Amino acid sequence: MRIVHLLKHSRKANGHVEVAVDLACEQARLGHEVLFVAGAGHFAPVLARHGVTFIEMPEGGALQAIAMLRDLAIVLRRTKPDIVHAHMVASAILARLLEPLGGYRLITTLHNSFDRQSRLMGLGDLVIAVSDAVRREMQEKGIPARKLRVVHNGTVDGARRAPTPLEAARLQHPAIVTVAGLHPRKGIDTLIDAFAQLREGGPQAHLYIVGAGPARAALEERAAASGQGDAIHFMGYLADPLSVLAGADVFVLASLAEPCSLALIEARQMGCACIASHVGGNPEILDFGQSGRLFTPGSSADLAEALRAVVGDSAELARLRQAAQDGKAHWTVERMARETLDIYREARGLGRPAERAHVPEGAVPQ
Repeated sequence: MRIVHLLKHSRKANGHVEVAVDLACEQARLGHEVLFVAGAGHFAPVLARHGVTFIEMPEGGALQAIAMLRDLAIVLRRTKPDIVHAHMVASAILARLLEPLGGYRLITTLHNSFDRQSRLMGLGDLVIAVSDAVRREMQEKGIPARKLRVVHNGTVDGARRAPTPLEAARLQHPAIVTVAGLHPRKGIDTLIDAFAQLREGGPQAHLYIVGAGPARAALEERAAASGQGDAIHFMGYLADPLSVLAGADVFVLASLAEPCSLALIEARQMGCACIASHVGGNPEILDFGQSGRLFTPGSSADLAEALRAVVGDSAELARLRQAAQDGKAHWTVERMARETLDIYREARGLGRPAERAHVPEGAVPQ
């Protein structure tokens, strides 16, 4: 098949971009002709090494959207793709507008179901949800069940990075790690509070926070005020957090909303004992509590109790580390790519339905 992946931009530190890059590279490895059409970013060298053609498009406001629509029309006329796979709302709208000219099938992936405009991803002929939780949420928002398919994200053995780091980071143990953007949705405040409760008369663990974001200053103040600031380490953004995960004992994801976390999958890949909030796709990644512990989102007391049960019990720590490794085979990029290709084939076999999705009046690519 000839496949076009379409995104507004291709910058690092964006999970949907990283998923799209790994997916495109694996599809090329499987023998398909793959183009990656996006605004400027960081992955052109990786894509080129793996046989994916990168075409840069303008990015920005309304005028740039018009320019991108014009340039995209030229690309689609020249390449005549079988599938256009849109990973963002703006790209889904542009691809849908041009679909009558191209004869392709439009596939969209719902990476961020909590976004205000996420319902517009229903413009696709078929719509991929990255977890069953996302599928249910988007069905409630009005996307027809007949369009929705589930393909979990995969990160293991992807093209973006080596499968294992050259060496594990040297951390103080017991080492608790989180990898997350520093903004309210990720629940880092809950984690800091729970960690302080853990340290009060309990294991003298250390907390490593990997990530950047607008809430960093407030979170550093919270850590200092907790009385455990000397044991809380802000490491900033890391292009490849696998070395820190490889050196960790426990990984925690405290998100208040989480469609299908790449960081949680990577923690399983590195053999961390995993603890995650019971939201979104987290239970699916942890086999509904069989491969890690789940806690009530936003509850520092519940998270502190889970941390004590794992950090304070060497047998439980070892059990969960082994459970993470035992189930990681499902989370490969190859599995994700093959399931996605099956959906492309299904879409190509669809007849033209009488009732087609249309761009709602007033919708503007953002």
